Amino acid sequence: MYESEAELEKKLLDWLVTLKYESVRIRDEQDLISNLKVQLEKHNRVQLTDKEFTQVLHHLNKGNVWDRAKILRDKMQVRREDGKTIYLEFINQEFWCQNQYQVTHQITNEGSYKNRYDVTILINGLPLVQIELKRRGLALKEAFNQINRYHRHSYSAKYGLFQYIQIFVISNGVDTKYYSNNKTQNFKQTFYWSDKENKPTKQLEAFTQSFLEPCHLSKMITKYIVLSEKDKTLMVLRPYQYFAVEAILERVKTSTKNGYIWHTTGSGKTLTSFKASQILVTLPEVHKVVFVVDRKDLDYQTTKEFNSFSDGSVDGTDNTKKLVEQFEDDTKLIVTTIQKLNTAISKTHHLSKMEKLKDKRIIFIFDECHRTQFGETHARIKKFFTKNQMFGFTGTPILVENALSVDGKKRTTKQLFDECLHNYVITNAIKDDNVLRFSVEYVGKYKQKDSTNEVDIEVEGIDTQELFTSDNRIDKISDYIIQHHNQKTHNKTFTGMFCVGSVDILTKYYDAFAKKKSEGKHNLRIATIFSYQANEDDNSVFDFEEMDFVDFDKVAEPQAVYKAQTHREKLDKYIEDYNKMFGTKYSTKDSQAFYNYYNEISKRVRDKDIDILLVVNMFLTGFDSKTLNTLYVDKSLRYHGLIQAFSRTNRTLDERKSHGNIVCFRNLKDATDEAIRLFSDKDAKEEIILKPYGDYVKRFNQAYKELVKIVPTIDSVDDLPSEVEQLEFIEKFRALMRLKNTLTTFADFNYEDLDMTAQDFEDYKSKYLDLYDSVKNTTEKEKTSILDDVDFELELIHRDEINVAYILALLAKYKNASQAEQAKKYKEILDLLEGQISLRSKRLLIEKFIAENLPNIEETDQIENEFEIFWNNEREKAIQELCEAEKINQAKFKDAISEYLFSQRLPLPNELIDMLEVKPNLLGIKPARERLKNKIIEFVETFIEGV
Repeated sequence: MYESEAELEKKLLDWLVTLKYESVRIRDEQDLISNLKVQLEKHNRVQLTDKEFTQVLHHLNKGNVWDRAKILRDKMQVRREDGKTIYLEFINQEFWCQNQYQVTHQITNEGSYKNRYDVTILINGLPLVQIELKRRGLALKEAFNQINRYHRHSYSAKYGLFQYIQIFVISNGVDTKYYSNNKTQNFKQTFYWSDKENKPTKQLEAFTQSFLEPCHLSKMITKYIVLSEKDKTLMVLRPYQYFAVEAILERVKTSTKNGYIWHTTGSGKTLTSFKASQILVTLPEVHKVVFVVDRKDLDYQTTKEFNSFSDGSVDGTDNTKKLVEQFEDDTKLIVTTIQKLNTAISKTHHLSKMEKLKDKRIIFIFDECHRTQFGETHARIKKFFTKNQMFGFTGTPILVENALSVDGKKRTTKQLFDECLHNYVITNAIKDDNVLRFSVEYVGKYKQKDSTNEVDIEVEGIDTQELFTSDNRIDKISDYIIQHHNQKTHNKTFTGMFCVGSVDILTKYYDAFAKKKSEGKHNLRIATIFSYQANEDDNSVFDFEEMDFVDFDKVAEPQAVYKAQTHREKLDKYIEDYNKMFGTKYSTKDSQAFYNYYNEISKRVRDKDIDILLVVNMFLTGFDSKTLNTLYVDKSLRYHGLIQAFSRTNRTLDERKSHGNIVCFRNLKDATDEAIRLFSDKDAKEEIILKPYGDYVKRFNQAYKELVKIVPTIDSVDDLPSEVEQLEFIEKFRALMRLKNTLTTFADFNYEDLDMTAQDFEDYKSKYLDLYDSVKNTTEKEKTSILDDVDFELELIHRDEINVAYILALLAKYKNASQAEQAKKYKEILDLLEGQISLRSKRLLIEKFIAENLPNIEETDQIENEFEIFWNNEREKAIQELCEAEKINQAKFKDAISEYLFSQRLPLPNELIDMLEVKPNLLGIKPARERLKNKIIEFVETFIEGV
């Protein structure tokens, strides 16, 4: 017998009262407002007249969630009725425990629809934390979806006080997660709390005692939420980020010792280091905080990221002179490269200014602290600043096993930065769903027999440059990538990167891909970038190049000069290809032009404008893109270089991105096992690397058996007796979709290996989508269905390339087919219409075109033109019928559609009613507005999107 939601709610209220929350009964917004007045007066030790409090309410009722988060953290100037001025504080940020804490439950709030919230935590009378509960046994995601529904229906109603929520908590008693108030985020951006050793706190009672303890909760709100300027969103720190910042603060407050943070690649080190820096600069004993990176591109990237968290928080150091000026002026937080910092303390013309700072307490934070801190520069910085305190961040520290010798000595991260203050390794991140696992496939002769990856490519045994650069090998590998890229990236839903051993090999690959494209063998958009210094080539770890440029007058070896010049000429040629592809004008004429090209490529990879980025070393570290899911490797990688490179693919995004794909054309198996052992633990391999293809086949077939137990035939889905059985079918088929999503990225994938046929999968998918349609058409109301908050994970079905143009191409093939083939092709078209989300609303119209128009078309090249005429006629007819049925002014309806397409803004409530030629009565206004809004959306989905 499951504990009910009501029982769980009662327990939670009791636990919170034990923690000294005042239990208060608040039924609706009016009660909330009355209580807010009392609590603000208590917190500020003032009495407000009704007129003065009205000022407060109007001040609070401004802007969206992000605007209100800023209002919460500011003080308000109130002009009193006697003419005096006072300042009201909404939350005490400096002494965060000194606030008023209350808890209530089942507040009713009415916006588009009436909603009732489970448990609300009030701080100084404002609802800052909302807790949504589900009974034990239900998926946590349903509580997340329910909160999203509240966002749409009621959080912004009336005075919009529920838009002051800073943190949401969702729980079914067994699992509990938290996240910031950001309605655009994905379920994967919800977090478990944990202790300092990364042991998760999942049970609601334990979470309540640790996370919801009043002092800790208000500390999270006041200190550990970042207001991101870039996206205008709230970001709350994850537990490991919190403990890392706390550890650094404790170190600075109580000692002069150094330390480092080991947080795995992809876990959000930039946000952690920003928050640490932001708090450190407020400490009176700290003169400045200097954030040090080791390449100019990371200087630019880090400055941009820091300023995205807080606009203007960092003034980028464009040159050493500017850096010295920032050391002299009142700039508290500086971002610079280690090279410029070294110049500032080494060059005579800077020393007179810099020496004044030698005895100031300056905190240095090093990003990816294993890269360049092992030479003389690090020692020079320590010697120059006598009261320095240094902290390093790294995802892959230098340990004894992977240390390189410098002057005959092995230098480790611990030797440079003292002890590790907090660690969060890749196994922790995977368990917490903060990063993804990897699927590693080895392509070549040594692959097991009867596998698609058993390609006649020499990859091991003869480790020679001659082998790696052979035209035959490069030809076969490029053919393999062309053949499998769509499969790996889910039909270009994601992008790929290809890292190779040297610039010379890169140019051979680029030229091979370009030649095959000119021959019509692929349509992949391939771009490249590399530094054209002479020494960029393969090694056992991989060089993290400085992105400097060759000064030809200072290079001693003529051969090296010639090689660098040749590489630069090649790069200019490839950049010209890029310019033609995207209509740009980049070059290598100077360093700034090259950096602009670098930044442009970064953006285009993230935006999926580039299918494969071909690199040697660049982008293998310090580059984050959620949309990148595949790395092809023809390069020797080891230790931290291997983990860094692999980790380009494992950023979380949505359900479709289930793992990062690594395709190796060299035998890196032992190196991969060793790197995993070094940076996690010896038993971690199964947690980090996906199991073989056959294991997922077995799991899929078992999941299919579970499905047919409840729906043995396709038609039996229609006979499910209640929503309980429908929910079970949804969950079973969703599990199948997830497994198929993983299976299809394996090169070996073949439906013949599965117990379920491709046709059965498509037929069950259609029934699954029928259920989705029925729920979608009934959710815009007060909740009455247990299916309302189920996540159908439609991203697992969505395929961007299937649109009306694609269907028209199929119709041409259908028209040209023999009579015997036409029935088969017609069914394929109907199956596509039924199975494709964006086309289901268009199905009846396309079927009508096939039945009434297609037989009269003589030539296939006329189909597109005839369809356009048909579609325009049907669209005009639909507008006329809709406007007549709903008594809508046709001109105003068309204007509303145009505005929606241009700005993505639906008409305002009064604009919706103004479209009606017959105005509804008072009770009919709200349903009329909702109906019209849905009609506009449905019209656009049917007649415009995907056409």
